[in-house]
Amino acid sequence: MEWQDEGIVLSSRPHGENAAVVTLLTSEQGRHAGLVPGGQGRAARPVLQPGNRVQASWRARLVEHLGHYRLDLIGAPAAFWLDNPDVLAIIASACAVTEASLPERQAMPGVYAGLATLLSLRDEALWPPVYVKWEITLLRTLGYGLDLSRCAVTGESEDLAYVSPKTGHAVSRKAGEPYRDKLFPIPAFLLGGETWDAESIRQGLAMTGHFLSRYVFANPQSRLLIPYDGALPQARQRLLDFYRS
Repeated sequence: MEWQDEGIVLSSRPHGENAAVVTLLTSEQGRHAGLVPGGQGRAARPVLQPGNRVQASWRARLVEHLGHYRLDLIGAPAAFWLDNPDVLAIIASACAVTEASLPERQAMPGVYAGLATLLSLRDEALWPPVYVKWEITLLRTLGYGLDLSRCAVTGESEDLAYVSPKTGHAVSRKAGEPYRDKLFPIPAFLLGGETWDAESIRQGLAMTGHFLSRYVFANPQSRLLIPYDGALPQARQRLLDFYRS
């Protein structure tokens, strides 16, 4: 059994003395792991950084086997942002959330395209809001879409201000005011606003993190990243902490 595909490195973990088990998100094969002989070596480590785009060749005797990868580097987004810890934190979080969210070996070309688009950003200022929107799109793809189009109470589409933590539906300012302490505020950039700050990014991350924890990670795909039901990957937790400081 063998295939070739483009992929994005999600993680690389040591295996034995010098090999590594590498997990990719590929365009046609979905989230897929494979063994890279020599993956702990000096030459391989730069290729296996999370977020890197690679050309992957996978081969195994049987389809259910782990198999072996041969990987050739196409692009290294993180290398462009070595002086930007906030962007590096977003890249790490995106890769960890993707790995922990997706079923193994199930093609999800839309998720692949969305992650590739996020990683291709060249404007530092756009990374935080685009990342929050990326998580909302991921939730929608996995069947847990948020409805920010109209108020769940009044049906109106004007002056939306909150999101219900139970339903994921928007609530208008007037209808939600008596319960504001129990609702998530909607950052303006999610409603078409063109400005944002650290606090609005924190609000967006807190909201999407709640729904990831409640729904997606209630039955996680990776116990390495999600040690108990409802947890968030450590890289995702660190990202939220970055905007709390």
